[in-house]
Amino acid sequence: MRRCGECGHWEPAGAPGCDRCAGLVDEIVEEGWRAFLVREFGTTGPRAEGLIAEMVVDEPDKHPWRVVDAAYDRLTCAECGDRLSRGPASCAACNLANGFRYSAIEVDRPGVPPGNEHALRVNVAVTRRPYGISDSEVLLRRLSLPVLLDGLLPTTAQAQATKARANEGATEAELAALVYGEWGRA
Repeated sequence: MRRCGECGHWEPAGAPGCDRCAGLVDEIVEEGWRAFLVREFGTTGPRAEGLIAEMVVDEPDKHPWRVVDAAYDRLTCAECGDRLSRGPASCAACNLANGFRYSAIEVDRPGVPPGNEHALRVNVAVTRRPYGISDSEVLLRRLSLPVLLDGLLPTTAQAQATKARANEGATEAELAALVYGEWGRA
């Protein structure tokens, strides 16, 4: 893990408030999109990418989650004008698209424990679209990203204990101590 030069958190735990960390979270999705395009279509231009994005969101259950999330980023919501699925909690179209994203495929990366990719996906989704989610949940999800990216995964007991502490009002420092000191090291 490496500290962010802008916010001081372990990268990318400063997202969404730190622009650098938010960019690093977006890059998790973007690298999946780029690999998908090269593998399936070779060289493409912006117009082709838009058409491919439309195809992907029409069948999210046939594509990896990073590809689906990146496809939504390339489409504009007709209701709120934001990137589709990333608009405010009050936007019905974005809420619907946000729900469909969870039908995408999850494949664990080589060398990580089973379930790491699911945890990474959920934490990325919450960090990228924190609207309508409690501050304590967003905090816990963003603090978890560096550990998950390093290929670690908390045990169920560790995750539940940390979530309980968050719900009890634990400070950021207290949660960070649990996440960075205990998770995946049982």
